[in-house]
Amino acid sequence: MHVGVLGGGLQGCCAALALAARGADITIFDRNEQLLSRAAVANEGKIHLGYMYAGDPTLATARTMIAGAFAFAPFFERHLDKPMQSFAVSQPASYVVHRDSQHGVEEVGPYLETVHRLVVDYGQSRCKQYFGRTLPPAVRRWPAAEIEAEFDPAVALAVFDSPEVAINPVELAAALREAMAAHPKIEVRCGHLVTRAERDTDFVHVVSDGPDGPLRERYDHVVNALWEGRLALNETAGLHSERPVVHRLKYGVSFRFPQGRRAPPSATFISGPFGEVVSYADRLTYLTWYSECMRAISKLTAPPDWQTHPDEPLRSQISAGTLRVLAAIMPALRDLDANSLAELSVKGGAIVAWGKTDIYDPQSELHRRYEIGVTTAGRFHSVDPGKLTMAPYFAEMCAARIAPAD
Repeated sequence: MHVGVLGGGLQGCCAALALAARGADITIFDRNEQLLSRAAVANEGKIHLGYMYAGDPTLATARTMIAGAFAFAPFFERHLDKPMQSFAVSQPASYVVHRDSQHGVEEVGPYLETVHRLVVDYGQSRCKQYFGRTLPPAVRRWPAAEIEAEFDPAVALAVFDSPEVAINPVELAAALREAMAAHPKIEVRCGHLVTRAERDTDFVHVVSDGPDGPLRERYDHVVNALWEGRLALNETAGLHSERPVVHRLKYGVSFRFPQGRRAPPSATFISGPFGEVVSYADRLTYLTWYSECMRAISKLTAPPDWQTHPDEPLRSQISAGTLRVLAAIMPALRDLDANSLAELSVKGGAIVAWGKTDIYDPQSELHRRYEIGVTTAGRFHSVDPGKLTMAPYFAEMCAARIAPAD
């Protein structure tokens, strides 16, 4: 069986590995010069357990993320031959209720407790599958003195611990590229822009434009794992959606925290257009804040080709502005000069989600992420992971549809 995988981001690479493990021959296409070079490496790498989705009281998003999170490390342990305890992960995230939150402390607190019970219950039969970590029995709420030591208490109304961690996406991407290049059943075609997928009864034809010109090739199955181009490519295969979609261009700032200073805790501010801080043991630090880092919105099926690395002066505006806003809330970030921080990088990519309105709207569909997954039309399969967390989970689901186990 020969399967074409469209898109060399995290979802595409996971699908390729899952299918190859089931005996399929894979050709993976990506328009860039190397795999995993855009959105896959331009995010905080958080492996969500559902804590941030207080805007979905049905808990459907939380349950979805929990299933994906517990599948994440075991997938890469199998396919990269790397023990899950060896992954570089961040300090666990504390959830901070911002004074302008769309959901108050009296709502967020019980929500976090409910989600944590779901996490613990799910994890009981999957001992330490969340990066080999032991789950605490309950969510801990910080006392006032502890909040005052790490945050401006006028902004941080309450803080709750969680076991949620992030994985360094750059390190993960490097390991995945190596595995993809070495796999005998995977052919990697970078520099190939896929323009169409045409469904036939027994095959799917893929039309692409590469270094040697246009190609039209036949595959037994095709997996559409494109990110911001997925919906437009679906249309060429006759898979239409009437739902509105919003693409948002958001950047983040990463750097190596200075030696000799106390690093900030990992913190996620909820609920609304806020941001987060991710701190790693090796002092790698990631910051994002919505008002500074959100730079464009498109409601087109195919959004503009946004830059992963912004040019000056935008790069400096984002780094300095993000640091300024977060330093006003977190004392550990004060007096840092963006121009003198080691390994400073500003990277961004599209966030794709169903809906019409931005996250400023409490009723926006962006506050829930459970209407995602694998859509199949004949031999054409389109995968919407929603979040990085879900890529391995949906890769296995897609592979099981194409090449069921005996």
